[in-house]
Amino acid sequence: MTYSNTLTYAQQLDEQDSLKHFRERFYMPIVNGKECIYFTGNSLGLQPKKTQDYVLDELEDWASHGVEGHFNARTPWVSYHEIFEEQLAQIVGALPEEIVVMNQLTVNLHLLMISFYRPTKERYKIICEAKAFPSDQYAFQSQVKLHGYHPDDAIIEVHPKNGKATIDHEDIIDTIKKHGHETALVIFGGVNYYSGQVFDMQAITKAAHESGANCGFDLAHAAGNIHMELHDWNVDFACWCSYKYLNSGPGGVAGAFIHQRHINDESLPRLAGWWGHNKDTRFKMDKEFHPIPTAEGWQLSNAPVLSMSAHKASLDIFTEAGMHNLVAKGKMLSSYLLFILNEINHLTNHNIIEVITPLDEKQRGCQVSMLMLEDGKRIFDELIKAGIIADWREPNVIRVAPVPLYNTFEDIFNFGKVIKESLLG
Repeated sequence: MTYSNTLTYAQQLDEQDSLKHFRERFYMPIVNGKECIYFTGNSLGLQPKKTQDYVLDELEDWASHGVEGHFNARTPWVSYHEIFEEQLAQIVGALPEEIVVMNQLTVNLHLLMISFYRPTKERYKIICEAKAFPSDQYAFQSQVKLHGYHPDDAIIEVHPKNGKATIDHEDIIDTIKKHGHETALVIFGGVNYYSGQVFDMQAITKAAHESGANCGFDLAHAAGNIHMELHDWNVDFACWCSYKYLNSGPGGVAGAFIHQRHINDESLPRLAGWWGHNKDTRFKMDKEFHPIPTAEGWQLSNAPVLSMSAHKASLDIFTEAGMHNLVAKGKMLSSYLLFILNEINHLTNHNIIEVITPLDEKQRGCQVSMLMLEDGKRIFDELIKAGIIADWREPNVIRVAPVPLYNTFEDIFNFGKVIKESLLG
């Protein structure tokens, strides 16, 4: 596609956009007295305008029914989590029974590693990406220590080659083949939080299984961003948060996927809680735990309904928009951004911006990470002054995520205009 770095052209793309009306469904933060340009949906998504109504419904039902709201609320609380299965199955490519909404991301990661990281004397290692999100690193380290191993020995990190910001896919597969005989678990982020690199989850899962290891993914930066087929790819487990691309509020309730072949396997170890117990006998308060034969069997506690209501407000928008449409627009937005950044480099006669996100659209989603080779912090400060909210990562990276539900091509044009003016005057 041939792009043009003009306001008229950007506005033409917006006019042709079949999803353009969804922007009106979100509150846009106000900076310097006017709506900002918001490019940090990869950190915290914007609030849908209907969220307050959804939450208020539950507050009203609580006021009206008290404890009876568990059964008499408009959406009964005792089964509230069940309303998400179909919607999230469409977003991550799963069967409804493979989905459960519960807890927060790192809590779910620990719970799933209890079931799927089962080290033995011969197989005890974890293969993961270098510089995974710190919370993941802490989880991996604490899990291997829990089993009596030392992280320096038990955790194998796959690094980018010298001078690169992303990891070669071949290096991931080669590492799995090399260490597969001593590996219990392969676990990666679906999308690396820093570089925006999308990993080939299908191929990684296949290599892990061929080596005899389980395979899981942290989808914090993937859910609601990229196309996935977790069931068909035979991923063993995955977990994600809901407050980034899924727009469900700060600290919003998280989600988990457990493949169909595991959900009815009672031999899998797990940390049990009463909300994962068989629904037919849950309130008999029996001593022995009998898990629900779906992903719900990994639940510990009853639903945080107020948080879940905010989640529902956003997922209803995703259902209406369609994940396929959102992915397609997200790729167009990031492609247009890459075009503009490349043009800025040409105008300055030397590279000031090095894009560390893969240019291949199969290896990226919405996020574009810009390594600033000159004046990075000054340029970032200029963006803030202009009412453009982006994300600064030390030592010199600006992360930008044009989100298809509420960002526009005109947003991207204006972003490039501020950078160009800050460099060329």
